[in-house]
Amino acid sequence: MPDPEAVARLIRETAQSVILPRFGTLKREEMREKAPGDLVTIADLETERRLTARLTEIAPGSAVLGEEAVAADPGRLSLAATCDSLWIVDPVDGTANFARGHPGFSVIVAYLEHGRTRAGWIFDPLGDRLVWAEAGAGAWSDGRRLRVAPAPAEPVGAAYGRTVSGVRSAKALDQAGMRTHNVGSSGIEYINLALGSAHFALHSRSLPWDHAAGMFIAIEAGGRAAFLDGTRYDPAIHDRPVLAASDTACWARVRDAVTAPVQGTTAP
Repeated sequence: MPDPEAVARLIRETAQSVILPRFGTLKREEMREKAPGDLVTIADLETERRLTARLTEIAPGSAVLGEEAVAADPGRLSLAATCDSLWIVDPVDGTANFARGHPGFSVIVAYLEHGRTRAGWIFDPLGDRLVWAEAGAGAWSDGRRLRVAPAPAEPVGAAYGRTVSGVRSAKALDQAGMRTHNVGSSGIEYINLALGSAHFALHSRSLPWDHAAGMFIAIEAGGRAAFLDGTRYDPAIHDRPVLAASDTACWARVRDAVTAPVQGTTAP
């Protein structure tokens, strides 16, 4: 296994030297749309290049699956299923927030062996919050082992996408007595869950750079994290809804609220 402290230092140092100096200072020519509504900035590209070079030094013989590399070559997505030793990197998760000079962005790194997540790190550069986990060793932040507490009667969390009935998931959960607040960064949502300020995080897609680390950290912290259909999360599958929650009861409550059909109809 890679040294988790060495990876944490690399992530923090890269964020401080590459990402934060550009926060609120980006020029128009330093950002573009790689797809309609999907921004990429010079900070995304430079961070991914630096992490790619350094992470493969930490684990010789490993490969890197980065969000921006996949944007250039979608075929690289297959690495999540075929590579024996793989890093998965989201250099700036929440690029839209970052590009606009708004808070709510993070750096996400996961380490996989034979397709299974073995370690994960998520760093919030503005809040200087780092959570990480290693298989069998639990989830940690600032030297403190994390254990998520059971959700309260009115849990709070994030919900992206729509229910099977077509309404926004956030609206359905609000109507079911659960408060939602979407930050715009899956990494920040997972940090909030791991640190106890949120109790669930629902996402409509399972792109590995967004979720491989966060789902793993949630489980190592004692929570419940799986595909919305209840099957075990697999980083090689990128087109299913994923749900993480602080406990099994909260997980089921969120799942039920977003999968229930509208009265008088049958869920597909």
